[in-house]
Amino acid sequence: MTVALSPSLVDTVTRSFARKRRRALAIPALILAYLVYAAVSFDLAGLMQRARLDNAAILLSDFWSHKTHVTRDNRTGAVTVAIEGENKGTYPAGMRPDWVSVTGATTSIDLGTGHVVTYDDAGARFVVPGYGTIDIRPVDGKPVMTAPEPFPDWISVSENKVSVTTGAGRFSYSRAKVETFRYEAGWELWFFTLDSPFYGKGIAELAGLAVAGERIDPARPNLALMATEFWTNKMWRHGDVAWAIFETILMAFLGTMTAALVALPLSFLAARNFMPLGPLRFAARRVFDFIRGVDGLIWTIILSRAFGPGPMTGAIAIALTDTGTFGKTFSEALENIDEKQIEGIRSTGAGSLQRARFGVIPQVTPVLLSQVLYYLESNTRSATVIGAIVGGGIGLLLTQAIITQKDWEEVAYYMVLIVLMVMVMDSLSGWLRRRLIKGA
Repeated sequence: MTVALSPSLVDTVTRSFARKRRRALAIPALILAYLVYAAVSFDLAGLMQRARLDNAAILLSDFWSHKTHVTRDNRTGAVTVAIEGENKGTYPAGMRPDWVSVTGATTSIDLGTGHVVTYDDAGARFVVPGYGTIDIRPVDGKPVMTAPEPFPDWISVSENKVSVTTGAGRFSYSRAKVETFRYEAGWELWFFTLDSPFYGKGIAELAGLAVAGERIDPARPNLALMATEFWTNKMWRHGDVAWAIFETILMAFLGTMTAALVALPLSFLAARNFMPLGPLRFAARRVFDFIRGVDGLIWTIILSRAFGPGPMTGAIAIALTDTGTFGKTFSEALENIDEKQIEGIRSTGAGSLQRARFGVIPQVTPVLLSQVLYYLESNTRSATVIGAIVGGGIGLLLTQAIITQKDWEEVAYYMVLIVLMVMVMDSLSGWLRRRLIKGA
């Protein structure tokens, strides 16, 4: 059977398909135009030109490696060897790495693959395989360099400083000091510092000392001394970091639970089926909109000015922001309950509180717990940023490490701990959700 379509119907269908085709092409075109506009507005081309990929490579290497500074004071001639250039990582007298040798006034530094730096009374020399010898001598207090020309771009020369960057290490000569940096993989001194009696010992030797070795400190077992030396590590501060993690979790916990306890009774004022007074319901909802409409970081800055820095200020900021969010979600959950259960309880002569306790709360508890546990997990991550502002938790340590512009391996350490903390909170909240809501 053949059905004849009227011309008007054919024209209508054709125009409809044409509109949809134009719309399908117009939306991607608008998105592409916006992306081009954003690229021009934010000067992405200039950003790429200004990018320092060499600095990025050094930064990435600092995440997973450490550098040892070999420094000579040009005024006194004193030579020091320090991990990351810190006093806490300075090698004591009589101890130095095997690649550094000192003979009288001459210091020789073997960077590997034929790269050798020498400090002596005449100045300093850096032998670079495949290029030659870079010889630096002070003239009228200023460093003067002699090296094969033309100078490559990995040599930087100014009036008062000469810097050389190679794959084996870096070298810097200025009026005050000459310094060589050797990079090595790993987070050095993570377990024990140089002044610890356990530094430099292997796993087997440490296990032997812990189990059957002679006591280093007669007052306590070697295992307890190892734990103390690790916990009080002056370079990595494991004890302080553990306390900072605890502060961050506590900040998130206090803020989230306080917001939930405050928002639950207030949500009844914003629920249409529990608050018949329209003006009061409208006011409650606008209060929730206001406090959640202002970002948590803004509340953090305001509260830190009012109450001063500290983890408790961060917890108050989290509680204030989440009160608005919980108030909205809790009131919506209350408006979607099954009224039949409440009617059944009312038929038994139960009062308002009993109807809320046995007819309302059991229905909304799964939604409430799910929301609270989700925000507890999310706030654990947010508390890191908030702690950087109010001066508490792991966020403060992370900010301090970034500001120094040299302890990037510590930055990597804190970032790993933050990720692990979020993962643990995610697993814990999932387990609690299953136990409390599903009962398994």
